[in-house]
Amino acid sequence: MLDLQASLRLLDLVGIFAFSLSGALLAVRKRFDLLGVIVLGCVTAVGGGSIRDTLTGTVPPVYLRDETYLWVAIVGALAGFAFGPRLERFDRTLSFFDTMGLALFCVSGALGGIRLGFGPLGVIFVGALSGVGGGVIRDLLANEVPQVLYRRDQLYATAAGAGALTVFVLHAARVPDLTGQLIGATVVVALRWLSRRGHLRLPVRRLPDA
Repeated sequence: MLDLQASLRLLDLVGIFAFSLSGALLAVRKRFDLLGVIVLGCVTAVGGGSIRDTLTGTVPPVYLRDETYLWVAIVGALAGFAFGPRLERFDRTLSFFDTMGLALFCVSGALGGIRLGFGPLGVIFVGALSGVGGGVIRDLLANEVPQVLYRRDQLYATAAGAGALTVFVLHAARVPDLTGQLIGATVVVALRWLSRRGHLRLPVRRLPDA
């Protein structure tokens, strides 16, 4: 049976693969060439982790000290390039892997903040930025408006913040870290699913026409 450290590392690698595939699928849809797909996939995969490691004082970032992360990102990008055109419901597939990456990185960022003694707001901040960072970089490089800024009908940063807060609360309640991360990730996925179904959304301030 995997110990705690190995389990957390495995979750990180799953998040890397999910975000890389998410970036690669968007690159394929944008008709990037092979190099462009790999670059966008890898930048998407390590973007959130880089932000997490910087905010929690882990320098250099983990993926530079352990190239397994980069290899997993490359494999994810190549999988997106190879199988992306054959995937049905392309938008739904992209959203699924984006959600998985968001969930896994926000909870790992939250745990990093907890280990440094951050309070609830600090943990939410680090967790949310860790989760949305890769997606924001991906969208900017693909000339898309980052989802975190406008998709009120599909909770993104809000879901990441809620997942990070869940990890903080469960840690304070002495729930094992791995269990807390899994529950926090589930909260992110559930909120994203509910928002896509139209059951949850953030209010928007509408200005009167000039």
